[in-house]
Amino acid sequence: MALTDILPRALSRRPRPLGERLARMTALARQRRALGDLDPHLLRDIGVSRDEALEEAARLPWDAPAHWHG
Repeated sequence: MALTDILPRALSRRPRPLGERLARMTALARQRRALGDLDPHLLRDIGVSRDEALEEAARLPWDAPAHWHG
């Protein structure tokens, strides 16, 4: 693999700006809170137990899979 093949991918993996990262963490926190607030019948519809929903809702905003940070 030539350097010209690697360089565009390396440049596309630059860290995201701080504002964008904060916006993503805020959105993730909001989504997790909403999951924790869902009614039991809605949780059943998506195949998530109440305990799983509450566990996910309690996670910190920066506790996300690495590929989400891209």
